[in-house]
Amino acid sequence: MHVKLSDSAFTPVAEEFKRAAPENGAVSELCLYQNGRQVLFAHAGDAAPEKDVQLLRSISKAILAVLAAMAHESGELDMDAPVADVWPEFAANGKHTITGRQLLSHQAGLPVFDEPVSTVDALTWHPVVDLLARQRPRWEPGTAHGYHDLTFGWLVGEWLRRGCEGPADTSIGVLVDQRLRISLELKLWIGSPIDLLSRVRPLQHDRRAPRVLMPEGAAHDLVEAALGNPDLVPLEHTMEYLTAEVPAANAVGDAVSLARMFSALVATTDGTRLLCPGGVEKAAAVQADGPDLVVGWPRRYGSGFMLPDPNRPMGGLHTASFGHYGQGGSLVFAHADSAFAFGYTTSQDRSFLGADPRTKTLAAVALECAAGCPLEIPETARYAGLRRK
Repeated sequence: MHVKLSDSAFTPVAEEFKRAAPENGAVSELCLYQNGRQVLFAHAGDAAPEKDVQLLRSISKAILAVLAAMAHESGELDMDAPVADVWPEFAANGKHTITGRQLLSHQAGLPVFDEPVSTVDALTWHPVVDLLARQRPRWEPGTAHGYHDLTFGWLVGEWLRRGCEGPADTSIGVLVDQRLRISLELKLWIGSPIDLLSRVRPLQHDRRAPRVLMPEGAAHDLVEAALGNPDLVPLEHTMEYLTAEVPAANAVGDAVSLARMFSALVATTDGTRLLCPGGVEKAAAVQADGPDLVVGWPRRYGSGFMLPDPNRPMGGLHTASFGHYGQGGSLVFAHADSAFAFGYTTSQDRSFLGADPRTKTLAAVALECAAGCPLEIPETARYAGLRRK
């Protein structure tokens, strides 16, 4: 266990992190920033020092959301314009009015593929992008929302790739490198270089974790299609998967990089500010709120960011946090009013679709410390095994 505390106001967070430390050699890391500086870093677990990054799963979507917000603010892309303005083929089958913001907020009606997709095609980019361009929406775009688990990455990724300035063959991985990783000195990649693979910490599934059942409102056929067509989970730690670009799910990074990136959204961090305050407000504004047509739970989405909801309160149900969860327990979010950012990664995979009790408690305590006063946090956001003394 290693804890570096730079601000005593966050001592309760360090204590909670110690209580939540994983077992069986799994690794967890927590990093907090406030007002542009790191205030806490904590590491627990037995991984070799060279294993310093891990698969972030759906936190990958937050990286795309950041890139989209930056491109919108710079004028390169207009989130409120039709996607077909930069991707003409996407207009097919009634998709000509779908906007970038609707892609980002899971309102496009394209949560799954209508045709079988091989893993080879999924890792090749153009076959799946072309298939989505031809596909008809499952619902009228903009009238409902449903979690686009894997398709989010290819949809938003192709829109960004075509709309952002640069060579026509620019990839999402290159955009991450040029606009985020290099300027902020992040350990963060979508499409890992070969020499990084030996540093990737494997995820360890905790078989003791309770099975999370989907609610009655879940669209089981859509969930099964989202998770099984294509089924990429068995490939997660292969060279083929990690070096490909699956922007909704295969980013690799660490907790420090997540916290630093989100800190740079809400405060000048290491000399860099990614968005102006107005840009943050627009990106984090509610775009979709209510029952999710795919997972069944109530969900709230901004422009690519998850927002606090009853199942995943992100520090507090009634807070202005914005960020993203990653299946297995990882979490990144920021709170603009407190100029605060939170990054947590864990290789102990304990959850499926539902929220992880470790991050519920850690996020709640961390945000209380950052705000300097107790916040309204539902009892469901606390985990009995991690309660404060």
